[in-house]
Amino acid sequence: MNTTKSVSKRYVFLAAILIVLAGGLVLLPKYQKHEGIEPEELLSKAISPERYISTDILADKLVNQDPSFILIDVREESEYTKYSLPNAINIPLKKLLDEESIPYLNQAQYNVILFSNDNFYADQAWVLCNRLGYKNLKVLKGGINNWYKTIINPPVPTEDMTSLDYELYNTRKAASMFFGVVYPEQFKVDKPIEVKKVAPKKVITVQKKKKKPAEGGC
Repeated sequence: MNTTKSVSKRYVFLAAILIVLAGGLVLLPKYQKHEGIEPEELLSKAISPERYISTDILADKLVNQDPSFILIDVREESEYTKYSLPNAINIPLKKLLDEESIPYLNQAQYNVILFSNDNFYADQAWVLCNRLGYKNLKVLKGGINNWYKTIINPPVPTEDMTSLDYELYNTRKAASMFFGVVYPEQFKVDKPIEVKKVAPKKVITVQKKKKKPAEGGC
């Protein structure tokens, strides 16, 4: 029974990959001059989980200002202007094969991380770029949606979870604060230090003695 379910899930996964491949390759006909890699090699890369990068790894790179990668947001400009990841470049999927987009995508020096709201459009972008023979490509796993769930608003671990879960939460919470999230406890004011009032010193004025009239006289 379990074996049947496992095989079924694998076929569903492969079907999804083929749909993404088909969706991405639709945009290729007018660029017949680019031969790229063979479909078999492309499918082999598509199945490999190594093409994904997790939100935790990306957050760590951003926090530590790792200069080795370029973020490419393949969503429409309207979505990009509302919210995107720090320093991301917007290249909508429909403009991915434009001449001016090539220098950002066909990289030998940097890793290119593609992302969208989830995986779908970023996967298509990954397929297109691989088909053209571009290297060093990654897809942000889960996209912006997963970024919100794990980094911007990390779930608080419950009491039955392990110390590793708490450690991961603390790491994610610290990252979210780096990206501008403010937590209620940051507004807690410590108990003010009581300052003891000291009574002012009593000033005793010294009265001048009156001069005695001179004795005797004429």
